[in-house]
Amino acid sequence: MITFDILTLNEFLKENIDFITNSRISKIQQPTRREFVLALRNNGETRSFYVNINPQFYHCCFMNKINYKKRVLEIPQKPPMFCMLLRKYLENSRIAKVEQPTGERILEFYIETYNELGEKIYLCLAFEFMGKHSNVILYNTDTNIIIGCAHNVGSEKSREREIYGGIPYVYPPKNRDIGKKWTSLTEYIPLNDTVNDYIDNYYADIISQYKFKSRQSTCRSIVTQKHKKLTKSLMQIKKQLSETENADKYRLYGDLIMANLYNLSDYVNLVKVFDYENNKEITIELDSLKTLKENANKFYKLYNKSKVSRVKLTEIIEKYESERIYLEQILYSIDCALCLDDLEEIMPELEGKKSSNKKSKVINIEQITTDDGSRIFIGKNNKQNDYIVSKLADDEDLWFHVHNCAGSHVLLKSENITDELILRCAKLAKDYSTAKNSKAGVIYTKRKYLRKPPGTKLGYVTYKNETEIIID
Repeated sequence: MITFDILTLNEFLKENIDFITNSRISKIQQPTRREFVLALRNNGETRSFYVNINPQFYHCCFMNKINYKKRVLEIPQKPPMFCMLLRKYLENSRIAKVEQPTGERILEFYIETYNELGEKIYLCLAFEFMGKHSNVILYNTDTNIIIGCAHNVGSEKSREREIYGGIPYVYPPKNRDIGKKWTSLTEYIPLNDTVNDYIDNYYADIISQYKFKSRQSTCRSIVTQKHKKLTKSLMQIKKQLSETENADKYRLYGDLIMANLYNLSDYVNLVKVFDYENNKEITIELDSLKTLKENANKFYKLYNKSKVSRVKLTEIIEKYESERIYLEQILYSIDCALCLDDLEEIMPELEGKKSSNKKSKVINIEQITTDDGSRIFIGKNNKQNDYIVSKLADDEDLWFHVHNCAGSHVLLKSENITDELILRCAKLAKDYSTAKNSKAGVIYTKRKYLRKPPGTKLGYVTYKNETEIIID
């Protein structure tokens, strides 16, 4: 990654020093532990000054609205303690001077404010951009005592420099980067770009990608864990179901004992009887403490219990299989996601929330328009799949889906449906599925033959009158 170094900070400061000097801090926000946004107002203009002290992409810049969205800054309802401290001391105060100490990746705002007695005092807000040691520190310039900082650094964390409220503020030790090689951001700034715009665009893209990959990994982990747990439960229930296969044997034993009730003796360990169903003689083990009739009743009870269990276990297996397929569909949707907005459409399903009745965001469905004007719609997640079926599709439109695999719903709207169009849509349905790298069957039918059973998961449909195409 290109480094936000001393040269870049110096160029940024030269470009923006006129605006920062004498500007007022109208608002202070701290979206995350390592991100800060200060609204600076000067000459009738308000700009968002963004500071990030994450060790991976530490930097500062003035953000535009597009890059504000890219960074996905969600302001918490309850501000962190350090944010409240900054608001107490700095909101509506004037930045009297801004400096970069020689040879340091530190930006200093010297702020003119007033204490509780109404006396004018000067505080310094220091932004330190130094990799894993990056920090934001507020200290009193008269006493040089630290008021607060984003991260406290005690002796257990650093033997060279401690940072926390109540102790003097000192600059970092010199010569700490000797021999270290880096690539400066200034080497890549085009001639027609401002330093600020390049920093803003470069890091906004990196942060957006980082947050997307992080959220995608979290979503995948949640679903994978649920899928693993469900698969384990499914195996256990199937094992229980296999144990109920003796139900018919218990019924037969009971029938044979009752049929030979007067030919056999009570209170014996076993009896030999002729199995008239299978035309052979068999031996049945008995409880010697019980009569023949009591043993027969025991087998009938086992038969009834096994029969009831079999019905219930079969129902549970069907339910779990449906849930497993649903989770595999969500996993597919997560892998298909291209941006944070795609993942935001999936999050309510992961959290077990139903769709809100409030006005929701516009759903962007991938659409392909053919030369003859036919339109093909492809859903990338359950929300989009549900929207395709319930909102976009008409009765005569064709619906495609890969058979017995997680995948996209593909919808064909055309006034002239040809075999070539059907084949193209079937290939798209296979390509947008977990079976894209193997031979698979794709089913298609008209929209009017689809049905969404009440209470089922988002994107789930049943179908009839389908046709299947095998796609290599």
